[in-house]
Amino acid sequence: MIKFSKILLVAAFGLVAASCIKEDLPQNSRPTFDQVSVAPEVYDGFVNGLTTSLSGTFVMSGGDTTPYDYGYCSFYLMRDVMGQDIMIEANDWYTHFGYASTGLGPGYLVCQYPWSYYYKWINNCNTVISLAGEEPLDEQIDGLGIAYAMRAMFYMDLARMFANQTNDLTVPIRTESTTMEELTTTGNATWDEIWEFILADLDLAEQYIKDYKRNDVYTPDLSVVYGLKARAYLTTEEWANAEKYAKQAQAGYTPMNQAQYTDRMTAFNTPNSAWMFGLVFNANSDNILMNDSDSNWGSQMFLEVKGGLYGSAYGQPKRIDAHLYSTIPETDFRKNCFINPALDGMAAGARTEALVSNYSNYPQYIDQAAAASTSKTYGHLSLKFRAAGGAAGRENPYAATVASVPIMRVEEMMLIEAEAAGMQDASRGQALLTTFAQSRNPAYRYDGNVSFQDNVWWQRRVELWGEGFATFDIKRLRKGITRSYAGTNHITGYRWNTDDVPEWMNLCIVQTESNYNPNIVSNPAPTAPAGDSPEHVW
Repeated sequence: MIKFSKILLVAAFGLVAASCIKEDLPQNSRPTFDQVSVAPEVYDGFVNGLTTSLSGTFVMSGGDTTPYDYGYCSFYLMRDVMGQDIMIEANDWYTHFGYASTGLGPGYLVCQYPWSYYYKWINNCNTVISLAGEEPLDEQIDGLGIAYAMRAMFYMDLARMFANQTNDLTVPIRTESTTMEELTTTGNATWDEIWEFILADLDLAEQYIKDYKRNDVYTPDLSVVYGLKARAYLTTEEWANAEKYAKQAQAGYTPMNQAQYTDRMTAFNTPNSAWMFGLVFNANSDNILMNDSDSNWGSQMFLEVKGGLYGSAYGQPKRIDAHLYSTIPETDFRKNCFINPALDGMAAGARTEALVSNYSNYPQYIDQAAAASTSKTYGHLSLKFRAAGGAAGRENPYAATVASVPIMRVEEMMLIEAEAAGMQDASRGQALLTTFAQSRNPAYRYDGNVSFQDNVWWQRRVELWGEGFATFDIKRLRKGITRSYAGTNHITGYRWNTDDVPEWMNLCIVQTESNYNPNIVSNPAPTAPAGDSPEHVW
């Protein structure tokens, strides 16, 4: 068992080194206002750090020993493997999350990752808000809006990761004005309290950020604030507001077309007209330069690199769930992001031809990924996220992993608008959903045999696969998971079916927090099911 430091106390008053700042600042306190007044660039440095700290550094391990210690998008996989849509093979670093290990309990290091990361990011936001003060200067307004938007996004993630449907408790709220005494006495916010807080932050973000013009998608602007409001109102089921803000968020963006979605060089590694917000791994990031570039998003998700990256070289490539894949029509271009299991029955020459024709310009690297995997199979391997760096990136892991990752896309907003509209007016929602779905599959027809929300959910599962939404949707829709069925590709021992939200999706609060604050209430440590479930019949 791992002993912890005072995680939340440190996160509340410590600083994350996120950008280059020339001034020497106290190690364990916020800079004084006098310091800022003589060094105004410090404020801009902290604002930049709100987004640059999302990737690039080893926050938890302090070194390159843990291949999932690489920032915000690592939590996409932590959440998504908890469900059914991403299948992971044996000995994957994400098995703690997918297989409900004891490490998810409050006394273990794994449990510390989301807690420490998120509260450090929140502290960065609190620092900017504190520095701006109650009467911010004109040149501080944009940064203040960014800070409120980012803080809302972080608390929104925490609320959805830690909330337990059997009670209404979430996580403690820590702001720029939280005192040391309050850190040790204030308990969890209720569900209603935290969403009231999140929406208040987003209102302030909207006020301060309204005139901000950004240079790239790596910083939130007004459209992202609208998108965050759409996410919030979707979760709280305030349908009119969810529809309103999802529609407003779409202005100026266009969804990815087939060519963009399946581009063999740039798909999901380079911002385009659909990306509203994203993060980037820079060439000088520790997560790129150290550990043979095996500690970053690309190391988990990119297959087409000579010699392989962590996921493809060590037998841990991510695959789509076999049943979800089987439900994607051949006329839906998104199916081309995943390799057809029929290739496993082909002779080598025919398989290479099929790979080149349908999936990749580098079939030899798909061969190496399949051969290194535990199952030695090609079926269901994901090519949604392509290696960066063009041709050079296919030969060099450092170039391959200098990639961008989406945080928010316009397609998500279109699906929120459709769901929110349909929950008010079924025909209007179905029309919006059909328009969206036919942009991916011209032959799409609405399925009247399942509920409207299940129709939307299926689109979200396919469209947003691997982008961190699976657990959030399962929890808000009160779904179970299905891994045990005829033809499953989930591994023996973890083929679990549940009728309701699995308990391992309700994250535990680090034990140290309750040690120092008796008012903190944690979810119970999850218990993995005993053995495989009987096969579900579809």
